[in-house]
Amino acid sequence: RAPSWTYRPSCQLRPEGLAVDLVQSRFVTDDVAQLATFYARLAGRDVVVNDYYVEVPTGGLSVAFSKCRFTEIGTTCVAAPGRAPRSGESILDFRTQDVDQAYARIDRIGVEWVLPPTNQPWGDRAMTFRDPEGHLVNVLSRVGR
Repeated sequence: RAPSWTYRPSCQLRPEGLAVDLVQSRFVTDDVAQLATFYARLAGRDVVVNDYYVEVPTGGLSVAFSKCRFTEIGTTCVAAPGRAPRSGESILDFRTQDVDQAYARIDRIGVEWVLPPTNQPWGDRAMTFRDPEGHLVNVLSRVGR
């Protein structure tokens, strides 16, 4: 029997449809300004902080910080009860050309949906789900830019 760390060729399977590209890792926190300020200082970057959402550029990717319920702004963006992001969690943010097309493909994989494709007030269309181990994954596309 092969060790558990052995490379598995099944990882080479290419999904049908649009690709998704990792663009940032996001930390969920109750104190966005404090955590964003810390990481901005660590990365040597100047950022404008607020209490809801901040991105700190770190080269090709960014690290971001959001309120626990920031993805639920408005009445149409309510996450699944009991499965909303909690302080201390991380979210991997992926970008794709078309969230709705990616939704159908990702839904066939069999994920636990937290937020179906939703237009966000800041101009993105996004959806959030949990991976098989419960980690949060957000997939977004820029709309109207």
